[in-house]
Amino acid sequence: MTTTPTIARIWRGRTRAGVGDAYEVYLKAEGIPPLEKTALGVQLFREDREGESWFTTISYWPDHESMTAFTKGEPTKVHHLDRDPEFLIELPERIQIHRILLDRRRLRGYRNTQ
Repeated sequence: MTTTPTIARIWRGRTRAGVGDAYEVYLKAEGIPPLEKTALGVQLFREDREGESWFTTISYWPDHESMTAFTKGEPTKVHHLDRDPEFLIELPERIQIHRILLDRRRLRGYRNTQ
């Protein structure tokens, strides 16, 4: 199996600001572990805005077939977590699938000049 990702699978959801912290804990406990077992990598992002928190999960896959095997069918179909209706403002209807065209992950080191 290749270890180079060619596909990024992106999910987005938003909560009311008051439940963002609880949803983050829930998402890390229930949503991320299955991805960590199967995907080449996973990232979770959070953006707090006035009155709501946005969550974005990006998982990385070697090919469309492995992603399809993980989702047991159509990779763009959302598989909601059991408590998503309790937390999310609306249930996302689809997942975005992007081909990775450029992957330059070497981050430049930060140098403190003070």
